[in-house]
Amino acid sequence: FKGNSTAVSEVSWGPPGLCPNHVRSCELSLQENLIGALLAIFGHLVVSIALNLQKYCHIRLAGSKDPRAYFKTKTWWLGLFLMLLGELGVFASYAFAPLSLIVPLSAVSVIASAIIGIIFIKEKWKLKDFLRRYILSFVGCGLAVVGTYLLVTFAPNSHEKMTGENVTRHLVSWPFLLYMLVEIILFCLLLYFYKEKNANNIVVILLLVALLGSMTVVTVKAVAGMLVLSIQGNLQLDYPIFYVMFVCMVATAVYQAAFLSQASQMYDSSLIASVGYILSTTIAITAGAIFYLDFIGEDVLHICMFALGCLIAFLGVFLITRNRKKAIPFEPYISMDAMPGMQNMHDKGMTVQPELKASFSYGALENNDNISEIYAPATLPVMQEEHGSRSASGVPYRVLEHTKKE
Repeated sequence: FKGNSTAVSEVSWGPPGLCPNHVRSCELSLQENLIGALLAIFGHLVVSIALNLQKYCHIRLAGSKDPRAYFKTKTWWLGLFLMLLGELGVFASYAFAPLSLIVPLSAVSVIASAIIGIIFIKEKWKLKDFLRRYILSFVGCGLAVVGTYLLVTFAPNSHEKMTGENVTRHLVSWPFLLYMLVEIILFCLLLYFYKEKNANNIVVILLLVALLGSMTVVTVKAVAGMLVLSIQGNLQLDYPIFYVMFVCMVATAVYQAAFLSQASQMYDSSLIASVGYILSTTIAITAGAIFYLDFIGEDVLHICMFALGCLIAFLGVFLITRNRKKAIPFEPYISMDAMPGMQNMHDKGMTVQPELKASFSYGALENNDNISEIYAPATLPVMQEEHGSRSASGVPYRVLEHTKKE
């Protein structure tokens, strides 16, 4: 017993109930959480800046004859580089922090887009009008920041090495298999109503996107974690599960983008951003909690505060997107009332384009005494056919003018 006195003193050192190894592991997990959160925030912020740069470039070249003129601009290429850099940061963040922490941080891109839109508006405004117009954006940004802070503070601290054995064990666990069965049945039902019954409701489409997105983030975390371990020296690329996860990641991301494209053709982008963020985040957190067991060992207070942070972030994103201007659909016709000096067809006694003498006039009418009178067509010099001798002179037909009654 005396020979083991040193070992006993080392184990009993410190506050009762705490082991030095446990304290060290907690510190490492908090550091990894912070690294993952910072990478995700940086990635979403850079992606938002990149998208706005490319949008600015497209607006500047809207009247160009060359449809691909933006390829020749440095601004567009800078936006593309920043987008790749931001996506790389978001991808790397999944290898350090739990999935339940990284997914809700996509609210940073919504906050950044709102701030960039407010800063770079080109309208002349007064302070009162500015505050009244953008009060919802300010409140939404504040709530989203508070929700993000709560998410980072009370995020789960589960940190498991993404080895091939661990990923395979989670993949064949009965809770995840049951979750996959429910998700596949729900996805098939929604797809049936969407394709066969023409159920084009935004919730139906974005639920399809969210179900695919939950599998995307699950596979992204597995692929990113195994790549980081391989870079650190613990090779994981020889496991078949890595390639299975990689194929699932690419396939679900492609189909997710296809459904998002269909939704953007039918609904406003701000509505898609808010509803899509809420549905995708909720389902992705559920999938992460089942697959990676993120909340195992967490106390009730941390779980409740994390859920409160999610709700506050949801409300903030909803308020931000609610204040955006709705996109004006393209009208494939000429609006006559928008042209100076032109009267529209609803003016009393006026024609669509009065006194317009042009070869191509979009169906312009002559300005006669009354619009209800059928205008007289031009006289057509149609020659009469010769039934007799060649010397007989043909009298051209003449189109008679119509009266109002005719």
